[in-house]
Formats: sequence, C-alpha cells, structure tokens
Amino acid sequence: MNRIIWLSVVLIWTLNSCTSVKRNIKQEYTVVSYNVENLFDTIDDPNIPDEEFLPESEKKWDNKAYQKKLDDLVKVITEVNSVELPEIVGLVEVENHKVLEDLVGTALLKNQYNIIHEESPDYRGIDVALIYRLDAFQEISHEVLPVVFPDDPNFKTRDILHVTGKIKNKTIHVFVNHWPSRIGGDDKTEPKRVLAASVLKNKTDQILAADPKAKIIIMGDMNDEPVNKSLKETLDAGSPDSGSKLVNLMFPDDNAGLGTYFYSGNWNMLDNIVVSGYVLNGKGIKVEDSKGNIFRKDWMIYTNKNGDQTPNRTYVGNKYVGGVSDHFPVYFKMIVK
Repeated sequence: MNRIIWLSVVLIWTLNSCTSVKRNIKQEYTVVSYNVENLFDTIDDPNIPDEEFLPESEKKWDNKAYQKKLDDLVKVITEVNSVELPEIVGLVEVENHKVLEDLVGTALLKNQYNIIHEESPDYRGIDVALIYRLDAFQEISHEVLPVVFPDDPNFKTRDILHVTGKIKNKTIHVFVNHWPSRIGGDDKTEPKRVLAASVLKNKTDQILAADPKAKIIIMGDMNDEPVNKSLKETLDAGSPDSGSKLVNLMFPDDNAGLGTYFYSGNWNMLDNIVVSGYVLNGKGIKVEDSKGNIFRKDWMIYTNKNGDQTPNRTYVGNKYVGGVSDHFPVYFKMIVK
C-alpha cells in the first residue's frame, strides 16, 4: 500500500511539474518588415496608373517575371527564420489584394497566412499590408490612418495600417508604414515625412495614455533613417538603450554603417522597426538581443563594377534584371512567455 501511495505522489508531482514547465515555455516570434519593390500583377487596373507593369509595356512585365518575383519573395520570407515561418510580416509596395493572395497561395506559404490589406489613395496605386500566421496571431481589429497634407491636398500617399491582435494572451498593436519618398530632395520632402510621423505619433500617444504598458510594433519603409527628424524627434524613437517610450531597433546597425537601401554610393537605413518599451523588455516579453537585424543573402545581392554590393532589384529603369527587391528586409525576434 505504501508503495502505491508513493508512486501516486511521484506521478502527481511529475504531472504538475510538466504542466508548470509548459506554462512557462518561452516562444520565439519572428517579425519582418519588407519593401518588396513594386509587387504588381500583370492585369490592367483602370483605377490606378499601373501601365508600367503590363505585358505590353516597355518593361514587358509578364506572368513569367511575376511568378519569379513571387517565388523570390517566398524564398526570402522562408529563409529569414530557418526553423519556422515568420509569424508577422509587414509588406510595402503591393498593388492590391490579389498579389497578396498570389503570394500566400504559393506552395510554401499556402494555408499558413491571413491577409490584412486596405486600398490606399497613393498616386502610384501601391499599398501596405500585413500577413500573419494563422496559428500564432489573432486579429482583433484593424484600421487605416490617413496621411493628409493641408498645404498640398492633391498629394496622395499611403495610409498607415494599424492592426490590433493577440499573441498568446498579450494584445499587440502593429503599424505598417510607407512614408513619402525623398524624390525631389531630402530637405524639400522632409516635411511630408514629419507629418506622416506626427499622424503615427498621435495614435501611439493615445494608446500609451490608455495603457502605459502597451505593446506596440511599428515597421515599414519610412524613407528616413533613425537619426532623421521624423523618427528621432517627431516620433521620439530613441536607441534601445535610451529608455525612451518608443525605441528604434535599427539604431545599432545604422550606427555600424549598415543599411537596407543603397543610393549614390551610400547605405541608408530607410526600413525601420520601432517598438514600445514593453516590447523591448517587458514582463513576459522581450526583443532578442535588444536590436533589429537586416536580412541579406548572397543571392539577393548585386555586385557592380566598383565592387559595391547592393540589393538586387527587379528592374534598372526599364531593363529587367530579375532581382527580388531594391530593399533588404529587416526583422527582429521576440521572446514571449
């Protein structure tokens, strides 16, 4: 009888221990932001100026080139984390919902991801979107934040996509951005990016006022670097060791002279990931190594005659060169208990 009681005690202790360990398992989540450079389909949309990306255009953008682009993007997404597919992926420069369906419908991504996308008023017809793994993230709601310019009402740009969802039992706010470009000069166009940053800042301030421990992830192609006014001053995103309410995870790589976009012989950190302090290092959640990362592989790179290595883009002007994108993606790994 004593032996039976002893075995029962051991069994109960073992089961309780296993349950306790399971409850405290740390899970790694990979969050990616990627400017996919003009992901257009081959079908004419009369509502947007997509004539540049049609089979009969100078670019001769056909189904073969489109499918290669999709396959290359899938290869990037699947290689960011060699163990499992990224849980959250923000995408910039997508034409419409169809290209997103085509992307997540490819063999390696099929039945893995859901899509969040809304059409933007952008003058080129490009949007931002979010795809997320169905088994890892649950959408609660989403909205768009329009970026309107009172002094230039005819200028149209991308809305900011705000997605609220849950990872395990934690509510997460994700913002996907694509701020106005630098075409026309950095200084001349800076006010437009500052205004976009102020729209985002107003929203994050509201969230943090309601919950100072809110978990916020901001990503996208800001067309500005971590030290520029829009990010450092307007958004008030400091370096990971600054103690700021919002921190830019790309500061360390930017300080090391790295970047995601190569222009006129210089690297630019135009793709940024900003998180709130309670994502960086909060209770039951933290960013691995307290920094973001640039994802680059040899097959994504073009080496020019000067030896400069740059992201291998799909086109140079109207010449098809078959690269995947003119930007490298950025990502971070988040540990959630």
